[in-house]
Amino acid sequence: MAAPSNRVLLMLAAFLGSLAIALGGILWLTKDIRPGDGVAQQGAVGGPFTLTDQDGKAITNEAFRGKPFLIFFGFTHCPDVCPTTLFEISEIMRKLGKDADHTAALFVSVDPERDTPEKLKDYLSNFDPHLRGATSTPDGIAAIAKSFRVYYKKVPTSGDDYTMDHTALVYLMDKDGRFVAPFNIKRAPEASAEELRRYF
Repeated sequence: MAAPSNRVLLMLAAFLGSLAIALGGILWLTKDIRPGDGVAQQGAVGGPFTLTDQDGKAITNEAFRGKPFLIFFGFTHCPDVCPTTLFEISEIMRKLGKDADHTAALFVSVDPERDTPEKLKDYLSNFDPHLRGATSTPDGIAAIAKSFRVYYKKVPTSGDDYTMDHTALVYLMDKDGRFVAPFNIKRAPEASAEELRRYF
């Protein structure tokens, strides 16, 4: 039998690396969850933040007070995981119908060098309008990433180009802005919509 090509081995290594990051993120996030109640200790994940939204306006955690919301970290040049995740979140919002106004979703860029508010606005025009985008200075992104325990790293590709490795979890936050759990979007959007309704 012929030996696997270098390309196949590289693809396999990339897949396993992404899987390890995702699993490691889940373990890191949930290590402070109290057994039996599924609720993280207060302050374990998340916290106050001030960012800039896709309209160039300041956005803080207080903008989401009173409603459960989803938060996802990614970047607009992401080839697959980010657009797929945002599409799935959009489908959940669509299934919620009018109830989508009782929740929210925030897409935080881990690539502030390229993801300006204008870039985010253009990118998010492809998804549900309940999705808001946010960026900041490199220090601002580092601060919110630390509070949400998000891993991200610039990875050079060809020439001066680069991509970003990052935690690919969707976080469910309650009406008080406290972390509930990683939110499972790999299921029927109707099921995800029903779970979100439980936190209204």
